[in-house]
Amino acid sequence: MPKKTTPDTAAQKRVLIVDDHPIFRAGLTGLVNLEAELTVCGEAHDAAQAMQAVEKLQPDLVLLDMSIPGKGGLELLKDIRAIAPRTPLLVISMHDETLYAERVIRAGGRGYIMKQEGPGKIIHAIRKVLSGGIAVSERMAALILDALSGTKSGAASVSTLTDREFEVYRLLGQGKEPHEIARMLHLSIKTVDTHRMHIRQKLSIRNATELIHHATRWAAEQG
Repeated sequence: MPKKTTPDTAAQKRVLIVDDHPIFRAGLTGLVNLEAELTVCGEAHDAAQAMQAVEKLQPDLVLLDMSIPGKGGLELLKDIRAIAPRTPLLVISMHDETLYAERVIRAGGRGYIMKQEGPGKIIHAIRKVLSGGIAVSERMAALILDALSGTKSGAASVSTLTDREFEVYRLLGQGKEPHEIARMLHLSIKTVDTHRMHIRQKLSIRNATELIHHATRWAAEQG
């Protein structure tokens, strides 16, 4: 691998990586550190570590996974935005962009790129966000513009769910029981039941059994 030339340390952009997979963190750290103008200033593997690192290190950019122990990725993104509103966040996730990209942008994130993209595209996305742009694919940009302009069709759409309702719906589609969802999202069973009721109302679903079938079909369609 080519080594980066020695840069002016003060000019380097400091990147914090938040991901619960050590091998991916190591690979991403190596990739970022190859770039002369970038340096990884820290890593975090769960929500609590991420919050502490953001406050302590004050990075120029946070690279954030969607699946983080201790809190859902969208909720963590919002929490980081609350304590560091000027710090841009770029999500790098294994989940298809059609599931999360629009929600990430709405929550204040500056981009969304899938982990299976090549190193060149990841670095390009990092540079674009650091320069003040928004990094999403052309296809996703068009979908987001349609959504923001109100041209998206279908009132009973999953896009009408709040971020928390969407997480509950997605986990139901994966076959998770309400008590499992409560544990995974750090919620009470009562709160999960309330979210399920709101999901049924928004998607015009008659009962709990139909909700499971609806969520399972949706999850299968998303692959």
